[in-house]
This record gives sequence, structure tokens and C-alpha cells, in this order.
Amino acid sequence: MLSGLEAVFFYLFAFIAVASAFMVISSRNPVHSVLFLILTFFNAAGLFMLTGAEFLAMILLVVYVGAVMVLFLFVVMMLDVDFAEMKQGALQYAPIGALVGLILAAELIIVLGGYSFAPELASTVAKATPDLATRSNTAALGDILYTDYLYYFQIAGLVLLVAMIGAIVLTLRHKPGVKRQSIAAQVGRTPATGMEIRKVKSGEGI
Repeated sequence: MLSGLEAVFFYLFAFIAVASAFMVISSRNPVHSVLFLILTFFNAAGLFMLTGAEFLAMILLVVYVGAVMVLFLFVVMMLDVDFAEMKQGALQYAPIGALVGLILAAELIIVLGGYSFAPELASTVAKATPDLATRSNTAALGDILYTDYLYYFQIAGLVLLVAMIGAIVLTLRHKPGVKRQSIAAQVGRTPATGMEIRKVKSGEGI
């Protein structure tokens, strides 16, 4: 339970996160949307810090803000995309978006409203293991990942590796007539084959 100054920071971070998230979907400029999304992640990291999940806060800043959002920003700024043309065809996806929004709203109402109609559901919520008052969140998360879910963690890493290799293969293009270095041929050269002596006549080139 938060109290005092922690409660003030909690509501401050939560309000800024919700406001910036609303600006992400309502901003007309895609660059502004990305910047507001970065602000949302910063405030979400602050909320994680208040709850004692410092590792998740750092991962959120390093991975999402430091890598993904910067990548989005560069892609949006470098690509010559006609956003006016894209907005003209955006209305056809409005029914699907409304359906997804209604489903998410219904799920939130069921989850949050369930405790009001059935208070005994609160006893089924999983407690923190181990007690975060005696052990840090990073150590507890490391034990869970590398002890209880080691194989799933390794499988997730392999899936990401396959996705990275697939992206490289899909974008790799070999154009005919382009000169490239052959590293194997260069490494395999010897002094006997790497030097060629030619007799050049006066006034002529090689």
C-alpha cells in the first residue's frame, strides 16, 4: 500500500502515462506519436520502480526506449510515407478497432469488477514469491527465469535467433555484376600465388 510521497509520485506517473498514451493515438504527426510513446514508457518505468520492480524498469528503458522507439523514430523520419493517403483508407479498419476495444473493455470490467461482486477472489491472487521485503526483484526474477522456466527461456531465445536469421535472409539481395571481396580466397593466398611478375615493355601498360 502506497502512502505519503510514494502515493503522490504514483498518481503523477500514472496521470502522465495515461495522458501521453492518449496523445499517441490522437496526434496527427507520427513523429509526435513516437515521442509521446517514449514519454509513456518513461512513466511506466517510474511505476515499476515504485512497486520494487527495478529490473523491469531498466529493461523497459533500455529495450523499448533505447532501441525499439529510437528505431521507430528513425524509420518514421527517413521513410517517405504519404500519411494523408494512409488516413483516407483508415476508416475501413474502424469496425475491427472498435471490436477489439470493446473486447478489451469487457475484459477489464470482468477482472476489476469481479472483486466487487466476489471479494473472495482476492484470496486467489498469487502472492510474491519470495517475499520482496527480504529479496530484490532482480534476484527473484533471475531464479524464476533460470530455474523454473529455463527451457522456455532458451526456446524463446532460439525463436528470436530464427526470426533474426529469417529477416537477414529475406532482405539479402545479390545483384549480378557487383564486385565483392572473397574473404576465403584472400585468406588462402600464399606468397607463391599472391605475387605475379610481369615484364612490361617501355611505353606500354599492363
